[in-house]
Amino acid sequence: MGGDHAPGMVIDGLEIAAERHPTARFLLVGDETRLNLLLSKKRRARAACTVRHAPDVVSNDLKPTAALRMRQSSMRIAIDAVATNEASGVVSAGNTGALLTLAKIVIKTLPGLDRPAMAAIGPSARGDVVMLDLGANVQCDARNLVEFAVMGDVFARTVLGLTAPTIGLLNVGSEELKGDDTLRQAAEILRASHIGPQFHGFVEGHDIAAGTTDVVVTDGFTGNVALKTGEGALKLIGDLLRQVFSSGIAAKIAYLLARPGLDRLREWLDPRRYNGAVMVGLNGVVVKSHGGTDAKGFAHAVDVAMDMVVHRFNDHIREDLARIGLDKRTAPDKNGTPRLATA
Repeated sequence: MGGDHAPGMVIDGLEIAAERHPTARFLLVGDETRLNLLLSKKRRARAACTVRHAPDVVSNDLKPTAALRMRQSSMRIAIDAVATNEASGVVSAGNTGALLTLAKIVIKTLPGLDRPAMAAIGPSARGDVVMLDLGANVQCDARNLVEFAVMGDVFARTVLGLTAPTIGLLNVGSEELKGDDTLRQAAEILRASHIGPQFHGFVEGHDIAAGTTDVVVTDGFTGNVALKTGEGALKLIGDLLRQVFSSGIAAKIAYLLARPGLDRLREWLDPRRYNGAVMVGLNGVVVKSHGGTDAKGFAHAVDVAMDMVVHRFNDHIREDLARIGLDKRTAPDKNGTPRLATA
């Protein structure tokens, strides 16, 4: 029931998803009357969906603390289904803060993991790039950044199909002495870990769009600022192109000549291709769709969730966290650096 154009957009998206994933089954939670009416017009979605009634809806402006008290909301019932293993994952275009809060409290984090993070895919000059954290954790220590790197590595292998994705820590410079103690400590641990050969080192803001690494790791404050800056830059470029190609007859003729290339560019930068931010590190799959997306974008968010489930994303995170050897019970050394547990 969440999203600017829900629930119609969700049903239309599931019609696409059901065609792409013919063996998948969806538990559709919300207003039973409205959902059944919409499903009656969508043959594939109707066959793939089971409707569960929810009398309440979490609005976009509702505070997360208030959403916690709404036990009969569509969002809460959907998350409960993941927590009880009735469903393998949840996809929602609703209130982001409420979804993250409910997921952390009800589904909980994976055992041994300090904090979950929000990860998403974006475009770069060399292909897709994974970035995390994008806002779930404003302040992070070295342990958090190392865990984010492990989860980003698994995410890139699972969703992008990369065998050995390169990993970079976002910093104010690429030199080893740049940044604060937290970043340098995290870099030291990553170099000594099993993903050390994939660790590129420090990367700067321009490296995100350049595709210098396949995975960019940072704290949630910096990541969210970088994400919103990138979205704003893409919107600005689109607006400027429209102004340029509508400025006169010659410009309109030039547009007709350049249209095939511009169509390819539009497709490459289509935000619907990158819809579906994932809350990694939870004991279940949680995908947040953009609230303003359409059916194609929502279907892509379902694709991301399916990839995470089919390729056993959380199992790989458990395995890799065990390999890296960070142990909560292991005290940091005298410099505050988390030690590698002996195993």
